[in-house]
Amino acid sequence: MKKAILAKKIGMTEIFDDAGNAVAVTVLQAGPCTVIAKKNSDKDGYTAVQVGFEPVEERKLNQPQLGHFAKAGVAPHRYLREFRLEDTSELEVGDQIKVDIFSPGDLVDVGGITRGKGFAGSIKRHGQHRGPMSHGSHYHRGPGALGSVDAARVFKGRKLPGRMGGDTVTVQKLKVVSIDPEKNIILVKGAVPGPRKGVLLVTDSSKAGAR
Repeated sequence: MKKAILAKKIGMTEIFDDAGNAVAVTVLQAGPCTVIAKKNSDKDGYTAVQVGFEPVEERKLNQPQLGHFAKAGVAPHRYLREFRLEDTSELEVGDQIKVDIFSPGDLVDVGGITRGKGFAGSIKRHGQHRGPMSHGSHYHRGPGALGSVDAARVFKGRKLPGRMGGDTVTVQKLKVVSIDPEKNIILVKGAVPGPRKGVLLVTDSSKAGAR
């Protein structure tokens, strides 16, 4: 990736473009992210920068975490992430990555953790059909037959009830509609994973040139 920033999902709204069309957008509070550490190929085996997002009070962190920030000489942050950027030569410890690294019209990938929905049945989780609801049927929302009798077991991959949501998902090729550098706000067209106040990773699109 060439550009990346951490963001927090604020919510969804709609705006009107120059042609008067309503466009559904997601409002993200992107950065500023502070560079906490740099990784290089000679010492660490790979090139990356570690960034912090959202300042936090010292009393909410433990001693090893406080020592890590003190070594870098920066204020404590709530979230730490690593970005494996193609070029880190222009970034130094203490620098800030702000939303103005993106411009309206850019295509970005937004990744996050989807909403957790708890234990769900096969109908809700996998979109399966229910059984008859009348004429004496006693099988309405069950998972159906579980497999062959001769095998005497359930084959792997069978769509059954279980925990739903809470998965890492990346939505690709979302268009940046507008940015507000003063308020650290970026508007992207469409929906992104996760609930409100969820932390997201916004990067330049890996498929920007693909059709």
